[in-house]
Amino acid sequence: MMRVILALAATTTTALVAPSLRSARSPTRVRSIAENVAQTQETSRDKVMTFSYDTERERAYEKPTYKGTGDGMGGGDAGDEYDVVVIGSGMGGLACGAMCAKYGEKSIVLESHIKMGGSAHSFTKVHNKEKYSFEVGPSIFEGLDKPSLNPLRILLDVLDSELPVETYQGLAYWVPTSNFDGAGPVKYWRFQLGDVEAPGGFYESLREHASDGELAIKEFEALRNRLKTLGGSTTAVCLFNLRQDPGFLATTAGSLPYVATHPDVFADLPLTFDSLHKTVDQLVTEPFLRNFIDTMCIFCGFPAKGAMTAHMLYILERFFEPGCSYSVPKGGTENIARALHRGGAQFGMDISLNTHVAEILVEGGRACGVRLKSGKVIRARKAVVSNATPFDTVKMLPAQDALDPEMPGFAALQDWRQTLGTLPRHGAILHLFVAVDAEKVVDGKKLADHASWRAAEDETAKNPAHLIVQDWSRSMQDSQNLCSFFIPSLLDRSVCPEGKHVIHVYSSGGEPYEPWEQLEPGSEAYEAYKEERANILWEALENCIPDARERAEFHIVGSPLAHEAFLRRDRGTYGMAWAAGTSAPYAGLLKFTPIPFPFPNLKTPVDGLLRCGDSCFPGIGTPSAAASGVIAANTIVNVETHIAMLEETAKKDPMYKFLSPGPFQWLYRGLVSPLTPSKELRGSGVFQPSSGGRVSAAAEAASR
Repeated sequence: MMRVILALAATTTTALVAPSLRSARSPTRVRSIAENVAQTQETSRDKVMTFSYDTERERAYEKPTYKGTGDGMGGGDAGDEYDVVVIGSGMGGLACGAMCAKYGEKSIVLESHIKMGGSAHSFTKVHNKEKYSFEVGPSIFEGLDKPSLNPLRILLDVLDSELPVETYQGLAYWVPTSNFDGAGPVKYWRFQLGDVEAPGGFYESLREHASDGELAIKEFEALRNRLKTLGGSTTAVCLFNLRQDPGFLATTAGSLPYVATHPDVFADLPLTFDSLHKTVDQLVTEPFLRNFIDTMCIFCGFPAKGAMTAHMLYILERFFEPGCSYSVPKGGTENIARALHRGGAQFGMDISLNTHVAEILVEGGRACGVRLKSGKVIRARKAVVSNATPFDTVKMLPAQDALDPEMPGFAALQDWRQTLGTLPRHGAILHLFVAVDAEKVVDGKKLADHASWRAAEDETAKNPAHLIVQDWSRSMQDSQNLCSFFIPSLLDRSVCPEGKHVIHVYSSGGEPYEPWEQLEPGSEAYEAYKEERANILWEALENCIPDARERAEFHIVGSPLAHEAFLRRDRGTYGMAWAAGTSAPYAGLLKFTPIPFPFPNLKTPVDGLLRCGDSCFPGIGTPSAAASGVIAANTIVNVETHIAMLEETAKKDPMYKFLSPGPFQWLYRGLVSPLTPSKELRGSGVFQPSSGGRVSAAAEAASR
């Protein structure tokens, strides 16, 4: 059977890419090309898809480059030494750099691209002398319009940085509804945020669309009740309270009253990081509801099978509260990055764009700085923090044979880099960017003459965000099965000319990379393959705009090669794909507990080297990535500085009162204070005072 699969995949790949081949990588892969590609040929609902490569053995490979991404030779204006050097300006990197500056650390964020923001940035195309702005990354945010549990909103408030947003209350679905377990005629329904019993609310949708509406409601209530205690913990302790050293005992002490009154939370702790499908399978049988739960989870990379239960906790706690809404930043998602930059800059954070880090410098087993592509060296007094993927981080470290075998942690580093370099990942993403003319007459109709479009632009129930499933029996990770599109111009007219609309259509993170890497960008075969693979994205959009192709002013297909180059993601990956239910390698001390923690440690075997971003806890998604950067920054400073930030933020809004560690912090503070920051972040065990900030170096050192 394996020979048949190998032959089939090899034959399929060859047929797709025979013309205009380019020089491909020749790594030793954890999986063969055939296995990575073959799993995408015929997918099934119950099978979890991941992709694996050995990036450590591909160090010499040059990633595809595109005009407009920069040459990476910047950094000339950067200083020679900082307390903290952050690699990458994704949400995690910007959050870490900004929070370090807030804490008084001299920090710099180094970005290879000419734009900050990582996956959360926009691009502009001029057509007929008019500008059109497109999103390239995340489009669906909740809780940015006011103080909320969203860690990204909390971060903006910590930094006193404003982010103007527009809001909307629903997510449009185009799904097969005649047969809940497979394909069938596509039907539209709308998931409305807020009170489940409100007109147009979730329960009304269940009664209308589920095979048994009352059963679906009963099972949904059972799921909410089962997770109620864990869900309540989201307002007892926040991601901002976390740090990776003993100081967390003091910073999370505010949760003790909740724990004391809800002792069953201890029994449920392993469930928090376990696969959600285990709970869903016990309580939910109604197909429509099961499908909805899967689609709510897929934004973290997995359906319920593979997604952390914690992902659903936030949804159950927040998405059904009265007044809840989705948000879109005015002017584009890139304004999130700008807001974080402004917030960090007021405390002294530096940022250097078009500045590629060629190497993380390691001396005596400690990360001491970076060497830029230009050759310039920037030293780090306390820490280097990599916001790059684990696959890119391992390649920035010196080759193992270039390091001193006698240095501390040599053997541990060798094992760590090989393990992280081969971690399973999600596949790539395919993009379609379309500008349409709303006034153009196609077959006698303007855009507003289509009922499906009128539903999207309805003033009382506007739907800029849409999710499409082709077949419930296929994997939701299948890039030819599930996709989404977002129409920011429905809310923000500044992104395109009057009478036009801009749309970003994108696949799930399961597009196989191998067929693409053998094609020469710009070649006839490459362009043909782009149109072939993007056809499913057009079909998705045509649910809402039936004549989208005829109405298009222009369109751009973004391949995984472009995704890799523009977003600096190895092989265009959606992110790390360690399915919930088992502990990931290097899960820290949690590996010794019953808690199946599905993330590698943010610490590394190299003293002074930390990681942040969507490959670290709490995972994929803009708010989660930002939270990881905050946790890294918390870990770099002493517990007193961390608690001062929490107390300050707790006073900013009643919503944030739960951030305060409260009086119970004093049970632990005296014990843990001498242990923070941990030894490996002090510079060979010697405490390094901050370069600036509100706490003087003398006072800070005295607290040791």
